[in-house]
Amino acid sequence: MDFKPIQIDRAEDYHQHLKSTPQAASDYSFANIWGWAREYGLEWAFSYNLVWIRQNEPQPVYWAPIGPWEDIDWSAVFGREDFSPGFKRVPETLATLWRHHSGDQLRIEEDRDNWDYIYDVEELVALSGNRFHKKKNLLNQFKKQNDYRFESFSAAMIEEALALQDDWCTWRDCEDSEVLSAENRAIQRVFVAWKAFPELLGGVILVEDIIAAYTIAEPLDEETVVIHFEKGCPAHKGVYQAINQMFLESLEGRFRYVNREQDLGDEGLRKAKLSYHPVAYNKKFRVFYKD
Repeated sequence: MDFKPIQIDRAEDYHQHLKSTPQAASDYSFANIWGWAREYGLEWAFSYNLVWIRQNEPQPVYWAPIGPWEDIDWSAVFGREDFSPGFKRVPETLATLWRHHSGDQLRIEEDRDNWDYIYDVEELVALSGNRFHKKKNLLNQFKKQNDYRFESFSAAMIEEALALQDDWCTWRDCEDSEVLSAENRAIQRVFVAWKAFPELLGGVILVEDIIAAYTIAEPLDEETVVIHFEKGCPAHKGVYQAINQMFLESLEGRFRYVNREQDLGDEGLRKAKLSYHPVAYNKKFRVFYKD
């Protein structure tokens, strides 16, 4: 297969393959692979009616291929190609298919740190009941304590959103965290190429006409929107609860579910994601050749 760097001019080809994928995970939205392409050294190859993704940094590994999985002769593909050292971020549907077609050739292991968290949009808009009592209180505190307004994100807001992102990195000391530094570079890469992503959605909360929080999202399938980035100013208590609730409310029932991506094994992030009470998980697996 002929692997080449991720290129925007093939985005539409990629989108068509993604639409035919039976289980779309957050990792595989085009904005995500574009934003993280340099950090992971991502490359792709269009072959076997699929898009194959290879990660080169910090070590080589394949991601799941994108396309009509049920139509592929997997025995033939694995018989012709060498995918050492293996795959990561493989959605459950594909892992099940591979288990069926590979016999004893592959070892498949659960990858809990990369599970996507799936939430009911109506629940996160309403924040009703005891389960969401603390979230609703923080949202109400934000509303009472601030002169704010919510607006949908537009290209005209990028410069100010980047300024908030710079401030956020100062508050969180990104320079001392390779994870946060890498995320910051991925966010900047998406913002710089914003016009190439007409499918992107987002929102901002302005407090006294200054952006206090922003969120960037993307349709993942007909029922699901995925939240890629969400940042807020810590000086405004409840600002994260506010941007999450107001953005989803602004979608006016367009989506049934919201995918808030993985926790990457971070205990604090896992606790925060669980506190919003996911209704499902998009499970993923690691797949290796057996020795």
